[in-house]
Amino acid sequence: MRVIAGSALLGAPPPRAVVTIGTFDGVHVGHRAIMDTVVQHARALGGTAVVYTFDPHPRKVVSPERAPGLLTTLEQKLELIAASGVDVTVLEPFTAAFSGTSPERFVREYLHARLRPVEVYVGYNFRFGHHREGSMRMLTELGPWLGFAVTIIPEVTIAEEDVSSTRIRAVLAQGEVEMAATLLGRPYPIRGLVVEGDRRGRTIGFPTANLEPENEILPASGVYAGRLRLLDPGEPEAGSCLAAVINLGRRPTFQTGDRLIPEAHLLDFDGDLYGRRVELSFEYRLRAERRFSSVDALKQQIGQDAEEARRRLARG
Repeated sequence: MRVIAGSALLGAPPPRAVVTIGTFDGVHVGHRAIMDTVVQHARALGGTAVVYTFDPHPRKVVSPERAPGLLTTLEQKLELIAASGVDVTVLEPFTAAFSGTSPERFVREYLHARLRPVEVYVGYNFRFGHHREGSMRMLTELGPWLGFAVTIIPEVTIAEEDVSSTRIRAVLAQGEVEMAATLLGRPYPIRGLVVEGDRRGRTIGFPTANLEPENEILPASGVYAGRLRLLDPGEPEAGSCLAAVINLGRRPTFQTGDRLIPEAHLLDFDGDLYGRRVELSFEYRLRAERRFSSVDALKQQIGQDAEEARRRLARG
């Protein structure tokens, strides 16, 4: 997939572009439904499947005090878009000046003049332009006049509710990682470097890989079963996945504090991952975090957590 750092750098419009537009945070199953449609129609037309998205998230510029935490880093978002089969992603720099673009100017100058789409597909709640004043009606009226068809993709519903990034943030805040995985189409992952902690886990027989997270959203504190995937060269090699029991919390038995610390005890690995960049996925919630009366009680519980994680992960 080609990534273009702004529509001004396209040069020539992509051949017979079939386009979708949005922020696509999380690239959840609703987003994937739109991208799958775009890819299918682009292939049928012998054209180019194009995602037009923005960096940073528009709310980070327009109303930073109300901007949501993002489910995906830019790296993750682009990887997920590429995995959908999209040919080109236009990553439009979202600046204060760009935010003042009127809806009609956006359609005429950015979408039509630079991309020359033959078809445009957008989600049911799509809004665009200055103050999000651009409506679906405006797009469906302007599109045919400029020479491209516009199709609204209906919402995807799961458990009788629309799938949305807002809903996924809410279920993660409750620790409901299995529902988050259903809405995302994959377990929720965070990325970051393995950093040195206080090595307390090693002293009690359960060494952990402590993660300095790059992602803005973490699930609720608690103990989870999941997997750690290596992202950079080394031993084990990049792409290797290791089963893990994950503690996401404040270590109440040993310390107090507000910062959530993701730490993974790897079930089938006894080595050093310091300095490695990894992805940690949350597949099952095992229990809430709690304080233990003694180190021995904590060790016993971690042992039980590890066995429960093995059972859950073995089921796939």
